[in-house]
Amino acid sequence: MTDQQKPLSAADRSYVAFVEVAWQRHIRLAMLLSGDRWRAEELLQDSLVKVYERWRRLSRLGDPHAYLRRALVNNHTSAWRRRRRESLFADVPDRAAAADGVGPDAVVLRRALMSLPAKQRAVVVLRHYEDLSEREVAQVLGCSLGTVKSQNARALGKLRHLLEESFDLVSR
Repeated sequence: MTDQQKPLSAADRSYVAFVEVAWQRHIRLAMLLSGDRWRAEELLQDSLVKVYERWRRLSRLGDPHAYLRRALVNNHTSAWRRRRRESLFADVPDRAAAADGVGPDAVVLRRALMSLPAKQRAVVVLRHYEDLSEREVAQVLGCSLGTVKSQNARALGKLRHLLEESFDLVSR
């Protein structure tokens, strides 16, 4: 009997069910972190591998969604550090927005979000998109509560400024 013919174990079946639910929930987070659908899918796949490696323990004892969220942020941060700087392409949000069928306001917001440094973007996405508390964001990012508060305040200030400029230009 080959590997393809073996029936899935109960743990593997529960993991497959988890992935079916988690994919749609976490692909948006990965897209907001990475800024690109293709990088987001790669980031999510890599993170799901890490979840699978620990699946038996996570499914019994932990919250696999929280672990996956942490893995997404850590993997994104690691990739960003390897590149030493983030590559930002102005056309990526347009392409991603067109594929998702979102309007011009969402494109402007995505561009503003992508202009933030990686840590500030992670704080904003986790805090306001994932709706985590400041304390939960600090746990996910492995930093202090004060860091989350200051990064969030700086990021929101920059977003406010960028969005005011963008919408002033649009309305003129």
